[in-house]
Amino acid sequence: MLTADFDFELPPELIAQHPLPQRDASRLLVVHRASGSLEHRAFSDIVDYLRPGDVMVLNNSRVIPARLRAMNARTSGKFEVLLLEENAENDWWVMLRPGKRAQLGAQLTLLDANGNPTPLNAVVTEINQEGHRRLKFSGPENVLDVVERIGEVPLPPYIERKGKTELEADKERYQTVYANPAGSVAAPTAGLHFTPALLERVATVGVEVHFVTLHVGLGTFAPVKSDNITDHTMHEERYEVPPSTADAINRARAENRRIIAVGTTSLRVLESATAGKDEPLKSGPGRARIFIYPPYQFRCVDLLLTNFHLPRSTLIMLVSAFATPGEPSGRETVLHAYRTAIENRYRFFSYGDAMLLC
Repeated sequence: MLTADFDFELPPELIAQHPLPQRDASRLLVVHRASGSLEHRAFSDIVDYLRPGDVMVLNNSRVIPARLRAMNARTSGKFEVLLLEENAENDWWVMLRPGKRAQLGAQLTLLDANGNPTPLNAVVTEINQEGHRRLKFSGPENVLDVVERIGEVPLPPYIERKGKTELEADKERYQTVYANPAGSVAAPTAGLHFTPALLERVATVGVEVHFVTLHVGLGTFAPVKSDNITDHTMHEERYEVPPSTADAINRARAENRRIIAVGTTSLRVLESATAGKDEPLKSGPGRARIFIYPPYQFRCVDLLLTNFHLPRSTLIMLVSAFATPGEPSGRETVLHAYRTAIENRYRFFSYGDAMLLC
């Protein structure tokens, strides 16, 4: 299957630049997989598609202000630093721009919000095949604590902001209301639509709400560059499945109750932690390496709530696989739904509207 098969044209004005004032006021396109029919609903109507006994699984990873500024300690040349993944305390893989000016051994000094040097320094200790740098930070504090003061929200490049003042609102809105352990550099966007009140309504229906943690990396949103999707190397992301979540899911599966994944990140965790359709889901830490594209037979998830994704991305491929499990035809189902969404002026990508595949 070719990467070009998952391409589509999107009018630029449909890329949501700002979230709606009310989280659950977004629209919801419901895709009925068996019939292929579509429904146009409000996101707050999600409860109409839930049943008592369903288990809803959400990714509770918290986005960190991962975009930092730095300078070369020797030449004073400026850098943009984007934290990607923590290896250990004060040891991170990062994306540096301009990367060519940061070779092995380069010494950096982090800058505060006003461009002044801070006591936190870093040295480039490794460079991987993707050109990412491994930085070892040193100073009086853990860099993860420092970023809360001097870091910027790592919004995707398709969202435009004019200066730091506009970014202030994103610190709260580019975050789910249930975010807890810090570690993501991009939001698990399907969860952005939920409010505490809506989650209470979900529970009132009789749905069990549980959490997993997957720290979202930039690779989640990266386009597939190879012509054939089977040549694409999938990124890895760290995850954790609490024992209470694994127990709830395993009980539900044994009793033929439905599992609902909120977002592709939650789905990737559940599929990664389940060895087979008749195998129990395992709790504990892991690394999600799974690349899901048509045809794929899902092991654990029955419904998927997600946003509208970038063309040629691994995410639209995953959604296409879910549209018709075990068959290659899901691409047509999803692209038809996307065309319908475009015709009806849905809002796309991180701050956009949602889609439920049921």
